Amino acid sequence: MINNLDPGSARIRDMGAAAVQWMAAHEDGLRDLPVAPQVSAARLAEQLTEPLPRAGRDFATLLATFDEVIAAGSRHNGHPRFFGYVSAPGTAIASIADLLASALNANLPAWRSAPAPTELEHVTIDWIKQAIGLDPAAGGLLLSGGSMANLCALVAARHRRCGDTVAQHGITAQSRPLTVYVSADAHHSIHKAAALIGIGRANVRQVALDSLLRMDVADLTRQIDADRAAGADPLCVVATAGTVVTGAVDPLAAIAAIARDQGMWMHVDACYGGFARLAPSAAPLFDGIEQADSVALDPHKWLYLPADCGCLIYRDPGAVAGAFTLGTADYVRIMQDDAAEAFAFWEYGPELSRRFRALKVWMTIAHVGADGLAEAIDSNMDCARYLAELVDQSEDLEMVAPVGLSIFCLRYLPQAMRSKDLSTEQELELDRINEQIMLQVQRDGSSYLSNATVAGRFALRGCVLNYRTTRKDMEVLLHDVRRAAAHLGYR
Repeated sequence: MINNLDPGSARIRDMGAAAVQWMAAHEDGLRDLPVAPQVSAARLAEQLTEPLPRAGRDFATLLATFDEVIAAGSRHNGHPRFFGYVSAPGTAIASIADLLASALNANLPAWRSAPAPTELEHVTIDWIKQAIGLDPAAGGLLLSGGSMANLCALVAARHRRCGDTVAQHGITAQSRPLTVYVSADAHHSIHKAAALIGIGRANVRQVALDSLLRMDVADLTRQIDADRAAGADPLCVVATAGTVVTGAVDPLAAIAAIARDQGMWMHVDACYGGFARLAPSAAPLFDGIEQADSVALDPHKWLYLPADCGCLIYRDPGAVAGAFTLGTADYVRIMQDDAAEAFAFWEYGPELSRRFRALKVWMTIAHVGADGLAEAIDSNMDCARYLAELVDQSEDLEMVAPVGLSIFCLRYLPQAMRSKDLSTEQELELDRINEQIMLQVQRDGSSYLSNATVAGRFALRGCVLNYRTTRKDMEVLLHDVRRAAAHLGYR
């Protein structure tokens, strides 16, 4: 009987060669694929569902199923005209790094479990700090993504304010309600984190937006003062460096000054926008980020890495000590004398078992270089600005928000609605028309847009986050929008 658990080096080479050949062919043909598949859940279930296999099957059969069913039934986030959400394409070098990391199968709860991988994670964190302009004394770790990073930041903020009291006895041990402040366009993971750690969604305050769709610092101050007067305990303000709605960057330096004066933790959700600081044209937007107590980033966004790879950096790692303490179980006892060798990631986040995510970060940055990444990021932002120029020159399209970094928000205007003074009923009808256009664009498969609500209006929203995307792709996108409108009978 063939042992598929331990196939031997020859069969490993054959499987690896076949997989790499598929990767190369996929790369060559990606631009010609429909962005989203025309497939149903019922059809996929019919193709994939089977009883538990009792005997193994050869790799060629499995690879064929992957190609013909799984890949064919997937949305191709690496397509140069996939503009939905904030999703990067991944790179070939990172895919290979993930393969190597899986083969090594290092587990990184602490230095003793994976000495070299742990040191490499420290190196990648140092590189990220340099890219963003953070304090050299800061420290952090890699996580599954921004949602986990934002949750850990709130845990750290709560720990600095409450010590071990809440962790030991629950949120009822806190005599005054803790409050958190976010902009109206902040990511929903902040609200989820507040719910999960006992602060409560009702204690997350939504701060108004200013004319540039950033957090309004005057309203922030008003809400903090009102909460203090009502007996609450303002804990943390979360600034966003690149909202997922419009790409706006909150005024970080002004928010840092308020947090410092109020004795509050300042966290920056820079998951989407943070790495844009590498690009000279965007760098000034991030002034003040170095004053934050914590910063969340997603290398699997603008470092073009495959998911999952988030990052959280603490300005003062010592302030986090104890926030994630696991207890006194034998398997978490630290017995090394050397401080570096006694290091444990479990002191800075909730995970014990941790994947070797640092390899793809290190390998991509080392292979491409910071200048190469900056050039690609700048190109993405240029594409978004170019689209805005094309829209501004048109009669049937309009921007509904300024371009923030590489996010754009627009809408189609039928000829009968090209007046500047639309009634409420006409605005609602325009929302419905643009929603239909978005769905038609997605069905057509040439481009992919998502949606956003800006100032109460439905917008066709896109984010350029792909090193393959060119100005020509932005022209094709607008053609696809107009074609969808014509297909639906709008002129």
